Amino acid sequence: MLVTEKPVQLACGDVEGKFDMLFNRVRAVQKKSGEFDLLLCVGNFFGSTPETEWEEYRTCAKKAPIPTYVLGANNLETVHYFPDVNGCELAENITYLGRKGIFSGTSGLQIAYLSGTESLSEPAPAYSFSSKDVSELKISLLSTPKFKGVDILLTSPWPRGVGNFGNKPGEMDTKRCGSVLISNLATSLKPRYHFAALEKTYYERLPYRNHVVLQENAQHVSRFIALANVGNTSKKKYLYAFSILPMRSMDPAELVKQPQDVTENPYQKSGKEAHKPKMLSGAEEEPACQFFFDLSKQHGKKRPSDGKGGQHSQLKQPKKIHQPTGPCWFCLSSPEVEKHLVVSIGTHCYLALAKGGLSNDHVLILPIGHYQSVVELSSEAMEEIDKYKSALKKFFRSKGKRYVLFERNYRSQHLQLQVIPVPLSCCATEDIKESFILQAQEQEIELLEIPEHSDIKQIAQPGTPYFYVELDTGEKLFHRIKKKFPLQFGREVLASEAILNVPGRADWQQCTASRDEAEATAKAFREDFQPFDFSELQ
Repeated sequence: MLVTEKPVQLACGDVEGKFDMLFNRVRAVQKKSGEFDLLLCVGNFFGSTPETEWEEYRTCAKKAPIPTYVLGANNLETVHYFPDVNGCELAENITYLGRKGIFSGTSGLQIAYLSGTESLSEPAPAYSFSSKDVSELKISLLSTPKFKGVDILLTSPWPRGVGNFGNKPGEMDTKRCGSVLISNLATSLKPRYHFAALEKTYYERLPYRNHVVLQENAQHVSRFIALANVGNTSKKKYLYAFSILPMRSMDPAELVKQPQDVTENPYQKSGKEAHKPKMLSGAEEEPACQFFFDLSKQHGKKRPSDGKGGQHSQLKQPKKIHQPTGPCWFCLSSPEVEKHLVVSIGTHCYLALAKGGLSNDHVLILPIGHYQSVVELSSEAMEEIDKYKSALKKFFRSKGKRYVLFERNYRSQHLQLQVIPVPLSCCATEDIKESFILQAQEQEIELLEIPEHSDIKQIAQPGTPYFYVELDTGEKLFHRIKKKFPLQFGREVLASEAILNVPGRADWQQCTASRDEAEATAKAFREDFQPFDFSELQ
């Protein structure tokens, strides 16, 4: 029988010895909202404050209002408060969970915990954890039959890279702060809620998925929440109330429901064992490819995955892809480039009017260096493309238009992101989406809708031919090209009566302008776009 009544829990950030302030707050919240099942404390429970306040709790002169569970020391100064590494009662209603392990509350929730900060040495100090600690914790859970994940994960440090693909935590650089070991732990344990602290700020990340779309069965999502320190002067949130049923008590369909704002898993690059391709039984697959959708039985050439050759060999290999096989019309340094069409130049990418465009403001976003597709772009180039997309979206909106973006990685050697504005008065975004899908069906092209927050690099391997559409709402359509594909498909859909109603402009070669006309159009666009342009023209 499924449980229907959800227990309510509280999580708290760094207490730092401010016990009265915390527990008075808990009492006030309980008086207003009702009883809580337990209180989970991450970060520094003890601080550098005098021990007088703690003595009142240790000697039972005062008592925590609800069962309170805390993590261990994060520094040498507070180690003495935790007499038993395996966990113990510190005071009435206050329990130290231990160095690492699994705890089940009275409600049946499965709570994994890891105390301390990351250590680079073995054995780790009493206030730290090592890779061995993380491995032992993972093995103890992953060896459980039919393991799906844990309900809650408690750590003091943040996981490294938690902001990838998600909302940003203010000025925090999640690519530099936090622990890689905890990223790996979260990848394996798939917590429904993961709480951390130490950074003295509040950050609730968008939920992220634990499966690869179109390749694996849907799994539950994870939520990461970082909590601030108790009594902070900035009034950042340090106490978080949440309510969940134990995973094992839930209806499976309800458990795997995906919220609309779900994103890709932020730890894909740091968790080597994440998302092992289950569909490829009997086939060896290198870690670099394990996050791609397997949309065909053909696999690209394998890169060495045995570690031989060291780091330098892995860095050099992509350079083979980035060399044009002949004269390239789009490498900015190439003499073949029609520079009179260029309207903006960034550090890694540039913007140019499309030759024979569907309209006078049809533009291309192109990498300055030689890249065949979005899949092969460097992270720096991808970031700049996102900047151009954002700038163009604002620019076209100011003109009463919405943009449609598409890429055809087929019979082309240099990436061209086609950006076409459509007047708001012509049609709605849903009409554009429907037109692409209907015309694809008519030509027996399978256009798959992919999640809004998906990264194209998780969908196609380098060298994979594909066609990709992105709408102004963030909705995306994808087709894996297996044999032939109509080269003008994207233009034909947008030129159709249902959208721009310019069927005569479907083929760019039929609507090219003279050089003088093109220069005048480019100059006008450049001047018009200038207030939205983040780059400096050279």
